[in-house]
Amino acid sequence: METSTSAPQRLYLMQVATMIRGPLRLPDPCYLIQTGDGKNILIDSGFSPNFRLVPNSPTTAPGLKRVEQKSVVEQLTTIGVKPSDINIVIITHFDEDHAGNLAAFPNAQLIAQRRQYEVARAGDPRFASTRSQWDRPLSRYQLVDGDTQLLPGLKLIETSGHCLGHQSVLVHLPQTGLVLLTADAVTVQAHFTPHQPVGPTDADGAGAIASTCKLLALVEREHVSLVIFGHDEAQWATLKCLPDFYD
Repeated sequence: METSTSAPQRLYLMQVATMIRGPLRLPDPCYLIQTGDGKNILIDSGFSPNFRLVPNSPTTAPGLKRVEQKSVVEQLTTIGVKPSDINIVIITHFDEDHAGNLAAFPNAQLIAQRRQYEVARAGDPRFASTRSQWDRPLSRYQLVDGDTQLLPGLKLIETSGHCLGHQSVLVHLPQTGLVLLTADAVTVQAHFTPHQPVGPTDADGAGAIASTCKLLALVEREHVSLVIFGHDEAQWATLKCLPDFYD
């Protein structure tokens, strides 16, 4: 499959679902990068359109009451991007709120960390609910090992802890500068600290803390302009969302 060689020019933010947990309304985001040579790179795909909440399921975050969806496909259509226009889907990890809608993008090359793919393929029950989405022919995948410069201005950062083979994404934009998308390595800004509390869905607490420290060091070393956290209700209200964009 053809891969873009041109740098990112635009970053769109989409809230594709809202997860209701007690008084909290947690955003579930996807992201679209458009490159200078016209490629469309989607980051994550949200919940399956057929998602049904199963209380007390081992794959369901504790306390989750319901999920209100806003289709990623529908949102992309509002800016003239069809599912067939997506060239690449970067999958941060295979949890149901991130990899539940991969089948909607049949022409896209799928990019994941090799360790995430292998753990899922080996039968980890955590990823069983999304298997119909991520279990695609290996020819559809580009599997990466650790931190990887995917193309100019777009780097994948291995951040295991939440699960093995989780990855965050670092994007360089012409005007905004460096933008770090932490995904579930750091879900809220208050936890972006060396003393990050371990979450109930973190598979490896020590690994999660180590990945947070890795991202903290990256932000300081690279002078990152904007850090967008995985499910931060307060931060999301301050961000520019589709159809607006960062450039």
